[in-house]
Amino acid sequence: MRALHYLFVTFLALFAANAAWADAPGALGDGPHLAIRLVAESATPAAGRDVTLALDTRPEPGWHGYWQNPGDAGFPAKLNWTLPKGVTAAAPVYPVPQRLLVAGLMNYVFEKPYAPLVTLHVPAGLAAGTKLPIKLHADYLVCTSSVCVPESADLAVDLTVGDGAVTPENRARFDAWRQALPKPLGGAATFQVADGTLRIGVPYPAGAPLADAYFYPTSTGIVDYAAKQSVTRDGDRVVIATKPGAGGTGSLSGVLAIGAGPNGQRGLVVEARPGTVAPAGNVPAEAPPSGALTATLIALAGAVLGGLILNIMPCVFPILSLKALSLARGHLDERSARAEALAYTAGVVAVCVGLGAIILGLRAGGSAVGWAFQLQDPRAIVVLLLLSVALSLNLGGLFEIPTPQFVNRAGGAGGAFATGALAAFIATPCTGPFMGAALGAALVLPWYAALAVFAGLGIGLALPFLALGFVPRLRKLLPKPGMWMETFRRILSIPMWLTAIALAWVLGRQVGTDGIAAGMVAALAVALLLWWGGLRQRKGKAFGTVALIGIVVVAAFASGSIARLPKPGVATASVGEEAFSEAKLASLRAANRPVFAYFTADWCLTCKVNEKAAIETDATRAAFAKKNVAVLVGDWTNGDATLGRFIEAHNRAGVPLYLYYAPGAAEPQVLPQVLTPGMLAAL
Repeated sequence: MRALHYLFVTFLALFAANAAWADAPGALGDGPHLAIRLVAESATPAAGRDVTLALDTRPEPGWHGYWQNPGDAGFPAKLNWTLPKGVTAAAPVYPVPQRLLVAGLMNYVFEKPYAPLVTLHVPAGLAAGTKLPIKLHADYLVCTSSVCVPESADLAVDLTVGDGAVTPENRARFDAWRQALPKPLGGAATFQVADGTLRIGVPYPAGAPLADAYFYPTSTGIVDYAAKQSVTRDGDRVVIATKPGAGGTGSLSGVLAIGAGPNGQRGLVVEARPGTVAPAGNVPAEAPPSGALTATLIALAGAVLGGLILNIMPCVFPILSLKALSLARGHLDERSARAEALAYTAGVVAVCVGLGAIILGLRAGGSAVGWAFQLQDPRAIVVLLLLSVALSLNLGGLFEIPTPQFVNRAGGAGGAFATGALAAFIATPCTGPFMGAALGAALVLPWYAALAVFAGLGIGLALPFLALGFVPRLRKLLPKPGMWMETFRRILSIPMWLTAIALAWVLGRQVGTDGIAAGMVAALAVALLLWWGGLRQRKGKAFGTVALIGIVVVAAFASGSIARLPKPGVATASVGEEAFSEAKLASLRAANRPVFAYFTADWCLTCKVNEKAAIETDATRAAFAKKNVAVLVGDWTNGDATLGRFIEAHNRAGVPLYLYYAPGAAEPQVLPQVLTPGMLAAL
């Protein structure tokens, strides 16, 4: 009967449309009422890689298009592609729709601009410059609340095989469109029909926000679309109760809307298997999450531990050691020592919270960024390179760091605050144990809880110096001052030089050998200016305003010049490895092959250590080859919105991320952020 009802209503709608055209020409407008543009994220996709196409769709006011499952009425867009040989197009991925109830029929529609995304795979082996004409014929239905009109569109876009470069404008547009897409759930859901009620149990953290929740089924026949839904929290799950449909078997798929975001409704892709779903308690989904405090405290503890571990990194340890040596000189009283410790902590926390706020703001605007996002920009790398060179020369005794007058007026506390801010800023390339999971959790917490987690990271980073400032017995354990301190200071310049070398290598990976050369020239210019300022200091004069201005000019000119350099081609994976893509992962899993996927960046110290010590060893490669394990590598060095969203879906704010997909397993095993060869072989 529902099918007959649908046919009858559709017939009446089309009849009304014809009558409107016959009786009042032009009353519905000239059309199209659903304007569609075909937009490519990159006009020069790389051979062997994927490129995303968007169907930028804009309904006229009062009209709507349909979701992939239109509901009780309407039909989804039918896409007929004409593609070059070897090029394939995946099914479109839609954003979360809206609901429209008409005459007792539930429709899943879009009344505002929306953009389904299609992944286009470009075959390997195509020469650069090869033309790829892409054509699409789309048939679709567009309706008002009372009138429906079938329309069609012929769309085309011309691509050329190249380096896969994406313009900043396109990156921003596609980031916003992707932000509107539902994300992977990351857990197995279950559904059950019992006593005339359909219950769907969805794993969902008790501390995660949830508002205006609604389940949009993509499977047909299992859910009664027009029936009312009850969505209830029950610990670490959400239970949806509604009326079952008239038919349908097998698994149940759909999208769970979880609240409004900056680019529309946010949602999770749900794949539910038949099973037993216990009834939920009586906690409404819109109520404040009772587990938010627990989730925040757990993430906060992880952030503090992760920040504490950052102190042993080669770029942070020298700065911490210098501050500790300043206490060892013994010229500070109890009150001054505590004041410096608090000021140092304030500087660290201010930078960590500031970076956290920027990350949350960019993500709210649709960008898929995570911790250390600024290192994906070569301009930030060259600034860090020059800073590392300057600190190395300072530790080597070439000059003393001049402090501005406003810092001097604040006394030792002003210098301690600046040192803490410097330590936090230069520690951003690092992600260690506990830290990745904690910052990943912060991204799904309310903003105020997320900022508390970032503050916890700063507290952990500042904790050793904070303890020295407040515990006199710890200060007494420090060695007595003497000439050895100058020698130790020179030794501390070695890890800073290693940091500078690593940053120069990253710069080369991002913008090629020309980038390294430009960075080295800038470093030489800065070194000469610092040498000149150091000469003035040894004569009893101030460092010199001219030298300071010169350093700023060099840094600004170098950053601007390096930003204009072309990026090198996509790096090839090591032997036995392939570049990560979700399509490649899906095909390997469909073939029942075990998969080890890891996500890395050249500026991530933890990533590089793990790769040399555990992943790229003969023992690991032999173990993987023996069991036919496929290895996929996601390179996040220059930023990649698709990788960023995949990393985020696994509760990480950045790299490293290590996943192992066992054959037949529903979900991957998330491995620790510090790997050992034995750990990988044991998989």
